[in-house]
Amino acid sequence: MLRHELQPGKLVAGTVFALAGVLYAGDAGGAWETPWFVAFPLVMGGLCLAGAVAIVGGRIRRRRASGRTTDEPGPDMAA
Repeated sequence: MLRHELQPGKLVAGTVFALAGVLYAGDAGGAWETPWFVAFPLVMGGLCLAGAVAIVGGRIRRRRASGRTTDEPGPDMAA
């Protein structure tokens, strides 16, 4: 099975959207009361955080890739 690269920005965005979904599911189920305006700062803050994490992750990935000079697989990439 091929390994995929970790994309932490998508992980953060998915976590924030799941949290927003849980908040409103709990409100719909009657477990607690969630005001309607909570979604906007939660989602916008989560998207900004996910964008920042994606930029930092991309720069780290590019920096590590630029240090490699051969196309040979490393010890963690079994053929």
